[in-house]
Amino acid sequence: MESRLNIVSVQTGPLAVNTYIVWRDGLDKCVVIDPASSSKVLDETRKRDLNVSAILITHGHFDHILGVKRLSEATGAKVIISRIDAPALKDGKACLASLIGVRFEPAKADVLLKDGSVFTEAGITFSAILTPGHTKGSMCFVIDDEKVIFSGDTLFYSSYGRSDLPGGDAAALCDSIIYRLFALKGDYRVLPGHDRETTLEFERQNNPCAIYGICE
Repeated sequence: MESRLNIVSVQTGPLAVNTYIVWRDGLDKCVVIDPASSSKVLDETRKRDLNVSAILITHGHFDHILGVKRLSEATGAKVIISRIDAPALKDGKACLASLIGVRFEPAKADVLLKDGSVFTEAGITFSAILTPGHTKGSMCFVIDDEKVIFSGDTLFYSSYGRSDLPGGDAAALCDSIIYRLFALKGDYRVLPGHDRETTLEFERQNNPCAIYGICE
């Protein structure tokens, strides 16, 4: 039986991103998801004597990647992102930082994921589900044996991500939620990129996308 999974959420960056630190009891390695600050993450990991082995990026918008370069340099962690959104790590325009005047430090991707990629980091096995709509390369990271989904800006509590930004697509977003996420069997804890957590079953019953079949 695998050791207990721990998940800590830290708000980082100018848009209060939920940055997640994930690790198993008995191991000194952890995974960080969507760091918009390196300093806050390092404070939390050092407090727990954890070493960051991998940085997972749900999508390439600036508010989810502002801390990637410094965190990867400070820890030696590999950077993992969808191959579609990977260019945003190096392009201030693609990540939207330059459009609103946010200072952005380009970073390098070490692992490029495709839909259905399965990988193990820090003793945790993740499945990557491509969920386009918020960005073309948005991904949700699923820990199937723990029934946990890190949904980025695809699915929120009683809501869903924006589709009116460059690369967004409302129809694709709705399809991603209904046909990719809601199609998963059973209930899951859903940990989004902003705001409070929710569950997949609650969203199946209450999310406007499920009720109206459209993400406006």
